[in-house]
Amino acid sequence: MSVDFFDSATRLNLMRAFAGESQARNRYTFAAGVAKKKGLQVIEGVFTFTAEQERSHAKVFYDQLAPLTGETLVVDGGYPVDIYTEMADYLRAAQHNEYEEHDDVYPHFAQVAEEEGFVEIAHVFRMIAAIEKTHGDRFGQFAALLEEDKLFGEDRPVRWMCLNCGEIIETERAPALCPVCKHGQGYFVRLDMAPFVMLEK
Repeated sequence: MSVDFFDSATRLNLMRAFAGESQARNRYTFAAGVAKKKGLQVIEGVFTFTAEQERSHAKVFYDQLAPLTGETLVVDGGYPVDIYTEMADYLRAAQHNEYEEHDDVYPHFAQVAEEEGFVEIAHVFRMIAAIEKTHGDRFGQFAALLEEDKLFGEDRPVRWMCLNCGEIIETERAPALCPVCKHGQGYFVRLDMAPFVMLEK
């Protein structure tokens, strides 16, 4: 069936998605602040990096609403309150929320859009859902490292990168201070998890 966009459920789902992504961005920014205070700059970076991607998602959804410029949309929705003391809890909550968008929320919004005749919008929901799975996987990976006390250590030599200066060092445990820039251990990340690194094949 074909539905007029001005009367569609899809326009409301787009606004819900915009609101959800906007809130996720803020939650992740808040979590990044907590990580920074705890001296976990690598976790701060994970949250900040993801927050910027959520901002991008929000803009994609918001741009789809351009035909409604000047209108006010009233929507309902459920949004999480994620305020914790432990960083692993922040990461696990973020993982859960990202998986919920991937598994349930955006596939449902895509189905509704398709049924209403908005095939391109359905495709947007599905593409962003796939990205949310990547976000959830990343949050889960860092949560597991924290929970297993392996964020900065391993039982074998590992290559670590200082996120401040780029120093790469191979050792079982990331150093307490970077030997080059003297930034703390919280700046170190496993080289295979570092952004923008080309690894040998």
